[in-house]
Amino acid sequence: MYLKVHRSPDGNEVVAVCDRELLNTTVKRGDLEICISKYFYGDRLSRPEDVRSLLAKADNINLMGERVVALAIEMGLVEQAGCIMFGTIPHAQVIRI
Repeated sequence: MYLKVHRSPDGNEVVAVCDRELLNTTVKRGDLEICISKYFYGDRLSRPEDVRSLLAKADNINLMGERVVALAIEMGLVEQAGCIMFGTIPHAQVIRI
């Protein structure tokens, strides 16, 4: 999985994770098109245990792909019904308040 943590000057973070095979691809849902780029999801592979550790603490999460979404479901962060499907690719966002 590719992972990148975006940090803003005020201390907020977004943890973005996508499945390995999705990097540098584009997915569509109707008129909506998302480019799964290394700019947003990073260019360094991360181990599932590292992803799990960051997701457990993150307040804002963006996930793209079957494996990473399954991991988030297993952790109780999202439900399958709360995912948006881009064809066969699930996408989920988590915002903890």
